[in-house]
Amino acid sequence: MPSGKGSKLLRYVEHRLRVTLQDGRVVIGTFLAFDKHLNLVLSDTEEFRTLRNKKDRGVSVVEERQEKRTLGLIILRGETVVSIAVEGPPPSSTSRLTPGGPGVAKGAGRGTATSAPVGLGAAPVHGVGVGNMGGLPGSSGLPPPPGMGRGMY
Repeated sequence: MPSGKGSKLLRYVEHRLRVTLQDGRVVIGTFLAFDKHLNLVLSDTEEFRTLRNKKDRGVSVVEERQEKRTLGLIILRGETVVSIAVEGPPPSSTSRLTPGGPGVAKGAGRGTATSAPVGLGAAPVHGVGVGNMGGLPGSSGLPPPPGMGRGMY
């Protein structure tokens, strides 16, 4: 098992984390994912900011208050993260998804039609599916130049 930062962070997926940012804000959310830049994805996130007001009337009194905002699903840039602390364990093992009810499975989309759509006969349509494109205006019927074909890297 690798011993990098990634493997240590993997232990805390689905835990509640407290993340302190460079500008002093603190966000608390459920840790979902991260990448090589240590960008973090958090869900059910709340942001806490400490606001300071100075009152200058002869007395140096600093009034602090904390402001809370609900953010929801967010991505934090790894460059701005100062510290990460575990707030709580992951939720219980019961799934948050609601169980499915009775239903009928039907195919939908491409490939489900068994015959041609109404209005289109079984005969080929002019200009559609032409192999060498010789009949289309502006085409010479020659293959594309080298490097312009599909599958070339």
